[in-house]
Amino acid sequence: MTDHVHDLNAVREATDRLLTAAGTLDNAAAARASRLPGWTRGHVLTHLARNADALVNVLEGRPMYASTEVRDADIESGAPRPLATQLDDLRTAAAHFLDATTAPADWNRTVTLRNGVTDTAANVPFRRLIEVELHHVDLGIGYDLEDLPAGFTAREIDFLAKRFSGHPDIPALRLVSADGGTWTSGRAEGEPLTVTGTAPALLGWLAGRRDGAELETGGAPRPVLPPL
Repeated sequence: MTDHVHDLNAVREATDRLLTAAGTLDNAAAARASRLPGWTRGHVLTHLARNADALVNVLEGRPMYASTEVRDADIESGAPRPLATQLDDLRTAAAHFLDATTAPADWNRTVTLRNGVTDTAANVPFRRLIEVELHHVDLGIGYDLEDLPAGFTAREIDFLAKRFSGHPDIPALRLVSADGGTWTSGRAEGEPLTVTGTAPALLGWLAGRRDGAELETGGAPRPVLPPL
């Protein structure tokens, strides 16, 4: 069972880590490229702020974003702002999200995210945690996949493995981490291809942050995963 209170505490801690790390940058560094193609660090920071706002919308029963076009335009317009403005915006939006979770609510209710995706409200804090942790890595400022909390990494591998389960373009997969974790994904039929590596390497591949070159497949071609 999802413990949304635990996840909210993790969101607070992860947000504090990110804000502290980003606070060491300057305007020039914030304008440089992030690890995400086509995005500067300013794009990443703005996206994180607007995602917090969007998840408040989700919890309060409104559409997550007015439209894809509005979402993208908000990120583009916010990306060039001075770093201090970026951090104030993110700090305020993150606090607003956490405040919204304190209202009396049925955490078992179904909520709607982007593109018609539905989930239970109790899973929204973990979805926010994913955004904060992975985009901290995307900033490229000294926080990498290997620095992520081990519990988060295992849970995110499980989340992504389930997301790709049944995908017609992905062969049956058996994912095995060096610490003994195992997951299945891809098509249900066929002999599964075993993909082995460290948990951070598996996460990087599933999340589109690494090409999977660190992983072992017994000589079989490594499947190409669709974008998230």
